[in-house]
Amino acid sequence: MDKIYFDNAATTPIHPKVKEKILPYLSDYFGNPSSIHSYGRIIRVAIEEAREIIADFINADASEIYFTSGGTEADNFAIFGISKTEFTESGRNKIITSKSEHHAVLDSFEELGKSGFNTEYVGVNQYAQLNVSELEKTLDSGTSLVAAMHTNNETGALNSIRSITELTKRNKSYIHVDAVQGFAKNRIDVKNFGFDSMAASAHKFYGPKGVGFLYAKSGTPLSPLLYGGSQERNRRGGTENIVGIVGLAEAVKIADLEMETNNQIVSDLKKYFIEGINSISLDEFDINTKEDTSPYILSVTLKSEYYRVDPEAMLMFLDINGVAASNGAACTSGTLKPSHVMLSAGKSIEDASGTIRFSFNPNNTKSEIDYTIDVLKKLRPNFVK
Repeated sequence: MDKIYFDNAATTPIHPKVKEKILPYLSDYFGNPSSIHSYGRIIRVAIEEAREIIADFINADASEIYFTSGGTEADNFAIFGISKTEFTESGRNKIITSKSEHHAVLDSFEELGKSGFNTEYVGVNQYAQLNVSELEKTLDSGTSLVAAMHTNNETGALNSIRSITELTKRNKSYIHVDAVQGFAKNRIDVKNFGFDSMAASAHKFYGPKGVGFLYAKSGTPLSPLLYGGSQERNRRGGTENIVGIVGLAEAVKIADLEMETNNQIVSDLKKYFIEGINSISLDEFDINTKEDTSPYILSVTLKSEYYRVDPEAMLMFLDINGVAASNGAACTSGTLKPSHVMLSAGKSIEDASGTIRFSFNPNNTKSEIDYTIDVLKKLRPNFVK
């Protein structure tokens, strides 16, 4: 069997229609959108059309969409922009997030903490879902911002975003949602949910890398993260990535048409995968999932009481046998660290290290899952204690 790609939460293959759409912008349409001549005007029209497509998809106004280099920049843009502006305007300096957020959020909070902001980290349950009751107790009149992810990038857990948003509104705090893993896989109506800001990234849903957007509700206090140009209504300096923006919008159009069908396909795949893992052993694995999780992500822990945990060797074993997966952990200087998400969810260091993330796209097949289950069976005697 050809190599199997089960690491779609890291990045997805570009959709053929997206590739087709962006090709003319790599050759024929090359103007600078800030230029007033015809070359520039063509690009400016394409950017504004893309902005409209995305705004319509999330029920926002086009003026509330800011193009970025991806989800990390969008998260930084919102967190730094809202917290600093709100502190200047109101003096509120408390910001809250959860312990299982992506590092784009956690590292932003850490940096703001060094600048004197009061940073609070709410706990999560065993699936890495934010503890809403703890959030309610942590909120106070000095809280300016709460940042919470829509879908956890390692476990696939869906946060109770509506409950979180209701609490922030009651407390008159702003809510930023990291929707990088959930966007274009779930219908997100930003007005209905009451979001103040939301981040998304194209390469998580079959678009190009290096482009994303921030939705920022009109009236939300937001200072620029990048300076040096008047682009994006003076809030995000730098010549726009026209190739990425056009590809992002095309990926959104495709998602609008195919989302429900794709969700059903991957839901069936995930269920089938879980059945296959359970056929190996009901005791040796933890399935880190429950009903309200993304069908696109399956987190499996090889329990350290049964397995000799070596995350790099385990992932290399899968790769050598043709299966690409990940443990969802940060890689620093070539050394895999235990996942902070799994640690925050209560796993031991050993079990966190022995957690593997399989993530799907609708082009994956049950035969690929059958093969992967066979590879896991082959893995077992090499690592079992």
